[in-house]
Amino acid sequence: MKPLKVGIIGLGRIGKIHLDNLLKIPTVEVVTAVNPSEAGQSYAKALGVPNTTSDADELFDNTEIDAVIISSSTDTHAQYAVRGAAAGKAIFCEKPLDLSLETVKGTLEKVNAAGVPLMVAFNQRFDQNFSAIRSAVVSGQIGELHTLHIISRDPGPPPIAYIKTSGGLFKDMTIHDFDMARFIVGSEVAEVFAKGHNLVDPAIGEAGDIDTGIVTLTFENNATAVIENSRKAIYGYDQRLEVFGSKGMMKCENPLKTVNQFYNESGGHTDRNLDFFIDRYEKAYQLEIEAFTSALANNRPMPVTGEDGLQALLIAEAANRSLAESRPVKLKEIQL
Repeated sequence: MKPLKVGIIGLGRIGKIHLDNLLKIPTVEVVTAVNPSEAGQSYAKALGVPNTTSDADELFDNTEIDAVIISSSTDTHAQYAVRGAAAGKAIFCEKPLDLSLETVKGTLEKVNAAGVPLMVAFNQRFDQNFSAIRSAVVSGQIGELHTLHIISRDPGPPPIAYIKTSGGLFKDMTIHDFDMARFIVGSEVAEVFAKGHNLVDPAIGEAGDIDTGIVTLTFENNATAVIENSRKAIYGYDQRLEVFGSKGMMKCENPLKTVNQFYNESGGHTDRNLDFFIDRYEKAYQLEIEAFTSALANNRPMPVTGEDGLQALLIAEAANRSLAESRPVKLKEIQL
């Protein structure tokens, strides 16, 4: 079988993870790496990528390249996805396709018209603990699903410059949880109710965002999800999930740096949480990119689609409106 020839655009923190994982897949050949800075190009060159450049045309004009990995800045995702589709290349794109619903819809129309596969990167779906819970829901082990509780807290807020261009907490951070809720429940969201405050850093509020939020999702099958977010947890990266149904409850706790436990006169002590998403989801990132390449090799549907990305963004838009208007918002109120 001939190798899948791939090009990658964007070699920042996430792009480097994707490149490292692509190079571990024996059936994949990374042909071109595109990055505006020399530092990113040097990283790819040191790993043996034959063509490193700042010119995206060298990727899109190369007819030998089968697929493009888009891990550049968010404001470039849509244009690169459209260019990839026009060039007949399969597309793997970091979330979101864009911060604008109208732009995402237009991008998906062009990609679908071109008939090329598109996968949106929601890496948490590929965490083996979360996917096991999804399997338990699908198999009926949990029974009728009643409630889902997701806790997602970062160890510290990003720089204010990032906050200003991120699209806000719900589009930047909670969007992963919105996708996870749809994934676990297996139903579409009907209503969103969001509350949020600035409790971590007043500068985040001055930048027009919140740093602490709670969102309640009501699904079409009457299940309810509660999502808790914070930009700062002093004990480390906090990612937990619990489902409750008619036959029982299943939960995923945080993995720790070690499984060691220490006991003394003040009680028992465990190790700290992992530092951030890079170590927490290291394996998930690997499984995610393998799922993309495997789907292409075996002519199977993409495990996460452009429609999944659109639905998560719709929920985020509804959450923003709910926060602004202090009321529950029906998803059908958000017009495409």
